[in-house]
Amino acid sequence: MPLFFDMLWLILSILSATAIYVIFKFVDQYKTPLINVIVINYIVAATLGFIINGSFPINDIVQSEWIFPALIIGFFFIVLFFVVGVSSQKAGISITTVASKMSVVIPMVFAIIAYNENVNVLKIFAIALAVLAVAMSVYVKPEKDRKSGFIAMLLPLALFICMGVNNSLLIFSKENYVNSQVSSIFTSTCFGISLIFGVLIVLFRPASLKGFAKGRTWFFGLTLGAVNFGAVYFIFLAMNSGLLANSVTYGVVDVGIVLVTVLIGTLFFREKLSKLNISGIILSVITIILLTIADM
Repeated sequence: MPLFFDMLWLILSILSATAIYVIFKFVDQYKTPLINVIVINYIVAATLGFIINGSFPINDIVQSEWIFPALIIGFFFIVLFFVVGVSSQKAGISITTVASKMSVVIPMVFAIIAYNENVNVLKIFAIALAVLAVAMSVYVKPEKDRKSGFIAMLLPLALFICMGVNNSLLIFSKENYVNSQVSSIFTSTCFGISLIFGVLIVLFRPASLKGFAKGRTWFFGLTLGAVNFGAVYFIFLAMNSGLLANSVTYGVVDVGIVLVTVLIGTLFFREKLSKLNISGIILSVITIILLTIADM
């Protein structure tokens, strides 16, 4: 029975993360205001985080050493979620997923430079392959509507860079401020800060308040918040289960997310991928496996 639950956490982590991209696609199809969905999502994610944590120690949060990096990361969270949403709609969930997963090479390089983390030939080779995989995956052949093609390429590239920078900030916070005792409250606080930024954006755009009156806005927002929190929560459960080493767990989950998302994107959303894009996606899966082996 324990093995069943260990595998279940892995599967739920993959499905939760994949559902994020799928929901953004439905948000576009049903013409639902994106910012409203994202704000509701962070209400749910932050609330679930504090419920799991069992408390909301506002004084400890405000007086903590990590409040400033949490502010920056919380801001990045909502910006990245917005970019993921728009990229899923414009470039497709397959390419968006690859760009987000390959962004792991940026914090890897940061960790090697800043903290002298272990580096070997295989890791260097895999990092170089990751950059190539992203370039191949996001490339769009110029057509008559060059502006749309340019945007479809720019969004995944922006996601790749910004998510990599944000994950580097997470490593910096972990190394300098956040230990295992405060990791859950730190994560919940980042979600809460994202919510505050989201509310401020909506308040500065009064016209967007109308979006909260729509039932589907709340449906997508509540669902997105649940799977967003679940993607983080279930991978922690998977790592704590001890079924696999942490690096292997991340590798299995990332490969699973890429494969399931591409499958859903092509079968259900009829996303068109060029031979170069498909080659890039295959290369990204190989890269994740190599990075996992290099970290073992």
